[in-house]
Amino acid sequence: MEIRQSPHSEDAKHYTTERLRSEFLIEGLFAAGCIKRVYSHIDRIIVAGVCPAGSGIPLDEGLDVFRNLGTHHFLERRELGIINIGEDGFVDVDGKEYRLSRSDALYIGMGTKEVIFRSADAGRPAKFYCNSAPAHAAYPNKLIDIDTAKKVHLGEAEKLNVRTINQYLHPAVLETCQLVMGMTILEKGSVWNTMPCHTHERRMEVYLYFDVPDDDVVFHYMGKPDETRHIIVRNEQAVISPSWSLHSGVGTTSYSFIWGMVGENKEFTDMDGVPMEELK
Repeated sequence: MEIRQSPHSEDAKHYTTERLRSEFLIEGLFAAGCIKRVYSHIDRIIVAGVCPAGSGIPLDEGLDVFRNLGTHHFLERRELGIINIGEDGFVDVDGKEYRLSRSDALYIGMGTKEVIFRSADAGRPAKFYCNSAPAHAAYPNKLIDIDTAKKVHLGEAEKLNVRTINQYLHPAVLETCQLVMGMTILEKGSVWNTMPCHTHERRMEVYLYFDVPDDDVVFHYMGKPDETRHIIVRNEQAVISPSWSLHSGVGTTSYSFIWGMVGENKEFTDMDGVPMEELK
């Protein structure tokens, strides 16, 4: 499991493009037959991508759980959110099977001992995107499909930001300790995911961008509002966004993204808007 430390906002002002990408960009999440995990010191979030192409892949495969987490199994003191962006697959949770089609999500509560990922067809693998956060209580496991997710429609065509926010791990849908996750789908012709942009000092966020064509990219903006930076993101890559950073992005075409947040609260609307005149 790769470990990422917590960069200070003042230090980040001096990062080169290469350093910025090495600190915040996560590449290669969905290699066939593999699981990739990144542990960030920012609110102790773990980001993972699992792409089973043969036999099942355990959540803790190849991991020294006690050395990395100080526990006896991965979810002893953690909760887990999963969203499938690939073909149909299965997640076995302590012996109970959950089937996840594309855009389905699964919440797994603290205390679960065994999680195994499988594809329904090894030749057409599932792609399970996972966020995990420290937890203080055990809440029931729950499957949430795209129709069950809470829908929020935002944006204006004139502003190029018409989008539907699908809230999966959200207080209006189910109870979690601190992990909040959802998926935003931009309408054709819309490219901005949030503008005017915002920050939220009380929570960090991770973005996974997908449905990005090979010849297109997303410009993910970060940094302090008065000293912005950007990272070029391609299909199925993720960005760690610290709480001190603004959260916004624009693509060369429409796309989708999964957002996951952990921190002090679970209020989706708890954000500090940045007036356009303050951006530099």
